[in-house]
Amino acid sequence: MLKTDKIYIAGHRGMVGSALVRKLTAEGFDNIITRTSAQLDLRNQQAVNDFFTAEKPAYVFLAAAKVGGIMANNTYRAEFIYENLMIETNIIHAAYKNYVKKLLFLGSSCIYPKMAPQPLKEEYLLTGLLESTNEPYAIAKIAGIKLCEAYRDQYGCNFISAMPTNLYGPNDNYDLQKSHVMPALIRRFHEAKIAGNPTVTLWGTGTPKREFLYVDDLADACYHLMLHYNEKLFVNIGTGADMSIADLADLVKNIVGYRGELVWDESKPDGTPRKLMDVSRINQTGWKHAIELPQGIQLAYESFLETINPK
Repeated sequence: MLKTDKIYIAGHRGMVGSALVRKLTAEGFDNIITRTSAQLDLRNQQAVNDFFTAEKPAYVFLAAAKVGGIMANNTYRAEFIYENLMIETNIIHAAYKNYVKKLLFLGSSCIYPKMAPQPLKEEYLLTGLLESTNEPYAIAKIAGIKLCEAYRDQYGCNFISAMPTNLYGPNDNYDLQKSHVMPALIRRFHEAKIAGNPTVTLWGTGTPKREFLYVDDLADACYHLMLHYNEKLFVNIGTGADMSIADLADLVKNIVGYRGELVWDESKPDGTPRKLMDVSRINQTGWKHAIELPQGIQLAYESFLETINPK
């Protein structure tokens, strides 16, 4: 990529897209194009086609998606599969029709079977049943991977895919009805600290294990892959280390400064028992994460405070 190449970041106002904007801007790229959802409805095929025909981006980072935690995934099942299928299908096809040099599609670790061996290797895709609570979202993301592979096979497009582990950081979603576990913990502990609540009740048993990657590390990995990776097989992006939700809760609690007790509501679902990425493939390309979890949570909490107390 040349610094002057036109680069389209789909989903630039989200957590991942905004991190990509920060990364590319820091690297000196000055021809980044973006559109808000009000300006361009990515679910509308004609609107997407018209946008690509007019703008002719050379490179595309496909970070736009409808995302959420267990509750949102399980409640809005039709919306999650429909909107994500439409977004990725429209963008990938328009990229092919308008001769995009390279496209990076971003998926999710939920594409893997619920009971897949750990750590999760790329070749475990489609070897078992998915976690039921987020199956529609996972199927949409699997379809995105297969779209990139099919357009590569039939048309020779240099479309690649990357599957990040659980992400957190600036511009995360702190809506407790739709958020993932990390932002939910940060918000709940902060509000409990301010209110002086003696206890905080959390979902499940706390035993499932999860891996977390700071979003700026993901942006760095995506930039690295866009420069150096041109293979058909998708690539995992993560840290290669995980911890239990209970241990995570204790870590976030201490960083936020909440001194109350934790209560686990075991009537609520845990989700997948474990999701640890095998990151040997991306490590072999020369990339490794830089921000460890305690530092990342501190940065995320500072970002959260800025969102609720803007300067």
